Amino acid sequence: MTDAARRPLRLGYWLSSEEHPPRRLVELAVAAEAAGFTTAMISDHFHPWIAEQGQAPFVWGVLGAIAQATEELEVGTGVTAPIQRLHPAIVAQAAATAACLMPGRFFLGVGSGERLNEHITGEHWPSAGQRRVMLEEAVDVIRRLFTGKDVNHRGTYFTVEHAQLFTLPDEPPPIHVAASGKRSAALAGQVADGLIGVEPSPDVVDSFEANGGAGKPRLAQLHVCVDEDEAEARRTAHRFWPQGALQGTSLTELPRPKEFEEVAALVSEEQIADVVVCGTDVDRHLAAIAEFATAGFDTVYVHGIGPDQETFLRFYAEEVRPRLDG
Repeated sequence: MTDAARRPLRLGYWLSSEEHPPRRLVELAVAAEAAGFTTAMISDHFHPWIAEQGQAPFVWGVLGAIAQATEELEVGTGVTAPIQRLHPAIVAQAAATAACLMPGRFFLGVGSGERLNEHITGEHWPSAGQRRVMLEEAVDVIRRLFTGKDVNHRGTYFTVEHAQLFTLPDEPPPIHVAASGKRSAALAGQVADGLIGVEPSPDVVDSFEANGGAGKPRLAQLHVCVDEDEAEARRTAHRFWPQGALQGTSLTELPRPKEFEEVAALVSEEQIADVVVCGTDVDRHLAAIAEFATAGFDTVYVHGIGPDQETFLRFYAEEVRPRLDG
């Protein structure tokens, strides 16, 4: 097994920008830190997946507030797409500023994006393969700007003319790349400081490792819904996160919350319960976490679906983490 798999498993907290307004996200970051979480990841969306979720604040403004409200919590983006809506030079500046506000506790998570968030500029939505190439070029631009040097770039997809960052952290923030398949995992291994995965796939981890990812962090996302009444937990997950059961290209190709709602209307509570751990059976939560650990991930960011985050945080602090640590 890999070096990363031998690291002690960490639990992280997922800050869902689609479900919570800006002030609430800051409050939840503070609450997560108080509950013993040492790391968090925050989603970067222009739209929520469905209107019922109700939110999509500008993540970089929220990060500034979290930086001032927390003391030790590590926070990263999960994930920013520096390919269309945000030019990589702007992402580099935003990430450098966030890293200055949170010295040693910010990381930049990047990915190839979803049409849901990126189409707003009116540009043609590229194919998955083209977006991977764009992401590779974008990461190179960001890293060059992190040096503080004057950067000129005439690439296949991006142009940068005499750009230089003057506000820089002592050390550049790590860049982690999201991957859902072998090809994107291979890219992450080649260009990133770490991997972000959405499924407990050993194949994704193996591809990451085989292409330069050996020994690098592997982060993952787990969806749960905590309620003592399991039936109520299933209803909450179905109400607020029905797109979690969608498969294939729909997650990256549908353009608006309206289209997601139309497709999600076909999703049943049973289908959601197959992909979201619902209820308060500690063993089921531990088994889902263990599945990621067995696949080779070393940090699992747990997304508690729904508005009642206090119950989620208390359950994980009092019931899940003690069993995990023990």
